[in-house]
Amino acid sequence: MRLIRRFWWVIPVVIVMALAGFVVWANATNPIEAEAESAMRSDASVTVSDERWLTFTPIESEPTTGLIFYPGGKVDARAYAPLAHAAAQAGTLAVIVPMPLNLAVFDMNAANAVIAAYPNIEHWVIGGHSLGGSMAARYVLDNPNQVDGLALIASYSDRDISTVDVNVTVIYGSLDGLAQVETVEGGANFLPADTTWVKIEGGNHAQFGWYGDQDRDNAATISHEAQYDQLIAAVIALLESVS
Repeated sequence: MRLIRRFWWVIPVVIVMALAGFVVWANATNPIEAEAESAMRSDASVTVSDERWLTFTPIESEPTTGLIFYPGGKVDARAYAPLAHAAAQAGTLAVIVPMPLNLAVFDMNAANAVIAAYPNIEHWVIGGHSLGGSMAARYVLDNPNQVDGLALIASYSDRDISTVDVNVTVIYGSLDGLAQVETVEGGANFLPADTTWVKIEGGNHAQFGWYGDQDRDNAATISHEAQYDQLIAAVIALLESVS
């Protein structure tokens, strides 16, 4: 007890150091790739804003369908700009939500603020990559009347949403080293019976974003562009199904 009283100050110091280490670890993201940087620029068909969120707005039409996207864990939100840009080119408002410490678990209900900010959007799809997808599924469970669709990208629901009235599409790679096929497909009982499954042969985990290689992932046997084309097609099909 005398030692504890003498060195009581060590405990808060250790806690502060651990928290500081966690913050540094969470903020250590890979640099985004050139494709993501390009997609972050406005063009003739899409206006890009990076104020509160990363927002991609179609220029030629007034969107009535919106996509809310939760990034993967420890991934720069801008790495998913090519997907959001493509969705906007197809006529959808697309909003990527940067997360505190790059972890969606710290702001699972971020979609509420997005939905409130765009009252003219009639139909919403929420989705995410990896951890972001799992947190999007939790959002659906807790807010079943807020969204019409859910896109699980290299991800799965860790909560039972099988009775929720929502269109679900699961998009995953056959060579994913993190969200492995058996894990993703093993979560089928937690999803609605009419869930759409899109398995990308030769696809891996990191090629669902534009942030380079990822530890513990497998090498893909298809190009990044080929995997992304299939991702975009599946997400746009889901958006069209709810609009």
